[in-house]
Amino acid sequence: MRPVYLTIGILSVALGAIGAFLPLLPTVPFLLLAVFCFARSNKEWEQRILDHPTWGPQVRDWQERRAISRRSKIIAIVTLVAGAVFSWLTVGAPWAYASLAVVAISGSWIATRNE
Repeated sequence: MRPVYLTIGILSVALGAIGAFLPLLPTVPFLLLAVFCFARSNKEWEQRILDHPTWGPQVRDWQERRAISRRSKIIAIVTLVAGAVFSWLTVGAPWAYASLAVVAISGSWIATRNE
């Protein structure tokens, strides 16, 4: 199973890196998945993510306290809303209602996490 976890971890880091530059693709959830996989396949790579100056504190906060910083919450919710507005302007109703549902469900979940 180690090669499977390693492959999923590497793919997750790649998607997280892409998400650092694309506003609609999240970074930290992919890094959380990568840390989970690397914990089972490559402890050194797991530690590198945890020690990263930008992403490490967010990953550790989630692992230790299931917490999301206020700044990260605001960025995530604003990005969700921007995506919904973009959907509304490009595809319109009724398709944009799916985006609004994602904003309502995901935004509510994010907003209610510990800080």
